[in-house]
Amino acid sequence: MKLYLIQQDTNLGYDTYDSAVVIATSEEEAKTIHPGGCRWEEVGQGQWSWTSDWGLMDWTVPENVTVTCIGAATQGQVGDVVCASFNAG
Repeated sequence: MKLYLIQQDTNLGYDTYDSAVVIATSEEEAKTIHPGGCRWEEVGQGQWSWTSDWGLMDWTVPENVTVTCIGAATQGQVGDVVCASFNAG
């Protein structure tokens, strides 16, 4: 398990996340983690759905997420959000 910085610059208004540090096994998996703690699941070719009631308005689809590996996780589980940056309105 590794620590990944995930970032997006698609939704930059109020009440949006711009980045988070998450635990994942790969960059591709990190892209599917929402900073609020839920996950994307692919439901078709290029079609995505949340695994919870979170909406798209405060984050973005996986292909718009930039991922940077920043270290190894020594504790936690895959999908855990270590910290997130939320721009409250």
